[in-house]
Amino acid sequence: MLKDKVLHLNSAFTIKQDNLPQAGNSAIESLYIEGYASTVDLDRQGDVVPKSVWQAGIQNYLKNPIILAQHDYDDPIGRMVDYKIDDKGLWVKARISSAAEECYGLIKDKVLTAFSIGFKVLDAEYNSAAEVFLIKELELVEISVVSIPCNQNTVFDLSKAFSDANEYKEFKQQFAISDNSAKGLEVTDTANGTSKGKWKMDPKELEQMVAQAAKSAAEQATKSLVAAQEAAALEKAMAEKAAQEFDAKVKAAVQIQMGDSGAERLLAEMTKRLDEESTARKSALEGLEASIKEKAAELAAIQRSKMSFNDKQTGEATSYEDREKAVMLAKIAGKQVADTKFGRMLLEKGTYAVNQTTSAATTGGVASVPGQTALVGTVSPHMSSGIWELEVSTNMEAEVRRRLVVAPLVRAINMNTNVMTMPLNPEAGLASWVTNSNFGAVPASLGAAGASAGSTSTHQLKEITLNAYKLATNEYLAYEEEEDSILVILPIVRDAMIRRIARSVDRAYLRGAGSGSDPVKGLANYATTTVSPTAGAITGQAATVANLRTLRKNLGAWGLDPAEVVYVVSTECYYDLLDSDTFQDMSKVGPLATQLTGQIGQVGGSPVLVSAEFDTKAVSTLGAICFAPGNFLAGNQRGLRMDTQELVETQRRVLVASLRTGMTQVTTNLGAGVTKFAWAAAS
Repeated sequence: MLKDKVLHLNSAFTIKQDNLPQAGNSAIESLYIEGYASTVDLDRQGDVVPKSVWQAGIQNYLKNPIILAQHDYDDPIGRMVDYKIDDKGLWVKARISSAAEECYGLIKDKVLTAFSIGFKVLDAEYNSAAEVFLIKELELVEISVVSIPCNQNTVFDLSKAFSDANEYKEFKQQFAISDNSAKGLEVTDTANGTSKGKWKMDPKELEQMVAQAAKSAAEQATKSLVAAQEAAALEKAMAEKAAQEFDAKVKAAVQIQMGDSGAERLLAEMTKRLDEESTARKSALEGLEASIKEKAAELAAIQRSKMSFNDKQTGEATSYEDREKAVMLAKIAGKQVADTKFGRMLLEKGTYAVNQTTSAATTGGVASVPGQTALVGTVSPHMSSGIWELEVSTNMEAEVRRRLVVAPLVRAINMNTNVMTMPLNPEAGLASWVTNSNFGAVPASLGAAGASAGSTSTHQLKEITLNAYKLATNEYLAYEEEEDSILVILPIVRDAMIRRIARSVDRAYLRGAGSGSDPVKGLANYATTTVSPTAGAITGQAATVANLRTLRKNLGAWGLDPAEVVYVVSTECYYDLLDSDTFQDMSKVGPLATQLTGQIGQVGGSPVLVSAEFDTKAVSTLGAICFAPGNFLAGNQRGLRMDTQELVETQRRVLVASLRTGMTQVTTNLGAGVTKFAWAAAS
């Protein structure tokens, strides 16, 4: 009979009931079970596994603590994540992966309710008289989840590992001690006969009494045996320690008697310390090497078994594009980010960074788009989704402004309300020169200015009113749209909303009517003078550099500084200018280019920008403008905002993106500050 036969002990476990998942639910990755894999109780066959054997017996298993199903080495279903050894025995906690769908469901339905451990007996003692089999040393081989029935006590039985009782008895006899008698259990026939005659007890009652006494004696013998072993081990350890201390003292005394000098002892002490430090460093390096090898083997095993692993302590970075999708998806679905499947996956993925404008592809380990506001600094993945929403709103507004051509040219202020009234100091005329003969002259009457003070001017303040009008765009999605299908079209929806808002703002600033459904008054409608080409067929008319110079000339005082003047032309004017030899396109003035979006060249040192928001070329339609940005003021009350609402009657959801902006003219004292070019009528 081989002593290294693998035996099995069975014990019940319990399922953690907090947020119990559903089988097949991909959003839940694992299920936790816990219980005693082995206890110190005496089982029905008299087998005992004391707690002292587990400290050494579990070490090899800890190198790869896989949980199996039904002792099948080809069917791993989880890992042991925690264990402890206490007075009751070996307690373990295991995580069952949702990838093992069959066992996952059976555990949840309480069909699989027990642990079963497989181990080898390395040393034991068998007392045949007391029928006690005491395991002194073992090696844990594996832990499985099995379907054996459980009761209120821990159930384990070594005899189930053998084909019959004789094989089990033969196995235990290999560990039998020489003296098999149990002191106090010897009973003579005479005593039995006397007892029966005197007490007149029923044979069954007598049999039960003897069995109870035998059991009590066996338990006492087991406890005494375990205590004796522990005392002997302790005594042996103390003796060894005392012997070592004595040997050290003897060696020290011998060295002193042999005449070691203080320098030699110091050298020996330094050598000893250096050896200890070297040993410690070597041990640390070996530990790191072992950890790396262990991790590599674990990852390879996980890949082979098609299981996934995520180190929650370090986490993974999330890209801005994914966070933007999560926020927009939550808005469309009318949920919090964490309530959508995609958003929950990102939050569980790991940490991310906040509040830094990036120019590189990544910042702080977080993928980002150049020029966008990325998240920097560690933030908990379970925090409020408000930070993500703010980030997405800020970046979408920045994307809108990057597409604008006309609006960025005008000075802009932030408004606290949608209507703001501001005082203005217009041109108040000229001061007067005072001649020497009038200096110090007495005024004609008390309180009058007199000749010494120059001419009198009345100073009048003016007020201008700036309105920030609401601009909104809508996107509609049907109720039946699934989350996965919405994710596919989100980039299209985002770009369409940004493009519509940018075009609407630029068109309003360029040629808005200033009334009704077009409330912002555009630059062209502030112009008081118009320049046109030579009359003729509309197809034969062309804009020239001379026309643009005339526009600037008509600005008057506002057009004196070319750096303070900007031209905005239509696409038709742009192609006309390219045919002119005097037009300085970007191939000639490229190194002098500014950051103005849409700039195509310069005329007389003033930038020329092209915009697609002009009407198609026709009689009397607008073709270009020339203006001084300093005479106009824009106001922005708030940035881009996204809202959603369910339309029950049409079974749709509407996603609304909106902002508030407006523009006004500052003064007319020196002229309108803007002139326009319009196509002439046919001759």
